[in-house]
Amino acid sequence: MNHSQLRAFHAVALEGSFTKAASVLGVSQPTLSGHVKSLEEGYGVTLFNRGSREVVMTDFGQSLFEITQRYFASEAEAQRLLSKAIGLIRGKLRVGADSPFAAVPLMAVFKRRFPKVDIHLDFGNSAEVLDSLLGNRTDVGILARIGPDKRLHIAPFRNERLVVFVDRGHPWSQRRSIRLADLADQVLVLREEGSTTRAIFQRALADHGVEPQSILELEGREAVREAVASGLGVGVVCEYEFGYDKRLHKLAVKDTVLRLTECAICRRDKRVDPVVSAFLDIVEESAAQTHARVA
Repeated sequence: MNHSQLRAFHAVALEGSFTKAASVLGVSQPTLSGHVKSLEEGYGVTLFNRGSREVVMTDFGQSLFEITQRYFASEAEAQRLLSKAIGLIRGKLRVGADSPFAAVPLMAVFKRRFPKVDIHLDFGNSAEVLDSLLGNRTDVGILARIGPDKRLHIAPFRNERLVVFVDRGHPWSQRRSIRLADLADQVLVLREEGSTTRAIFQRALADHGVEPQSILELEGREAVREAVASGLGVGVVCEYEFGYDKRLHKLAVKDTVLRLTECAICRRDKRVDPVVSAFLDIVEESAAQTHARVA
C-alpha cells in the first residue's frame, strides 16, 4: 500500500476538492490526481464520483475514509509521542483567536513548556478565525464552538456565560440582573457580523420576540466597551472577558441561558504536526482542570 496515494485520497475526502487537497499537501493537482487514480487502478475500485462541480465519495470511498481517519489519527499519536521523547526543539505555531482572554493563558503554558517554539497570534471574530484556519494561514484557532465539519478537529475546553453591561450612569446600574424583554426599548451596542457572541445574543432575542430600539454596530470588542462606557447603549460580552472597569456595570440575564463554548480547532491534516499536537495536549489539560473545578 502506497502511503502517498493513501494520503492523497484522505486529503481529497477531507476537502471535497482535488484543488484544495493539492494546496493543503503542497503538491500540484496533476500529481495528487495521479496518486488517487493509481490507488483506484491498483485495487480496481472507484473512490470518488467526479461531478462537474464537486467530488463525492462512493460507498467504497466512504468506507476507506473511515479507516484512513483512524490510520492518520494513529500516525499523529505516534508522532506526538516520539516528539515528546526528544522534546520540541524548535518550530512555529500560528494561532488565530476570537479573544485574548481564552488564548493567552494557553499560549503562556505552551511557551513555558516549549520555549524555542515561535508563536504568532492574530485576533479576529469567529468567522475570520475560521476562514484563516481553513485557508491554512493559521495552524490552530481558538474560538466559540462551531458546527461539525469533517475537515476539522474540534476540542472544547471552557463553557462561559454571557452577560450584558451598561455604563455607571445607566438606570440599570443599581440592578444585578434583567430579563430579555427589558432590552426592547434599548440601543444595543454589538460587534460586527461574524461574532459568535452577537449571534447567540440575537438568536435569544429573536426566540423571545424581543426587538431592540436600534443596533449600533462597531468593529472589535474594545470599540464596543468604549461605546457602552460613553452611554451609547447596552453591550454583551462573555463574563470572563468583562474584567474590571469602574465605568461599567454587568448584569445577568435571568430568564434565559446565554452561554458559549470556547474550542481549540485545527485542520485534521494539521493534527499530525508535532507542534500543533503539543498545543492541543495543553488544551486538553486545561479542559480537564476546568471540569475538575466544576465537578
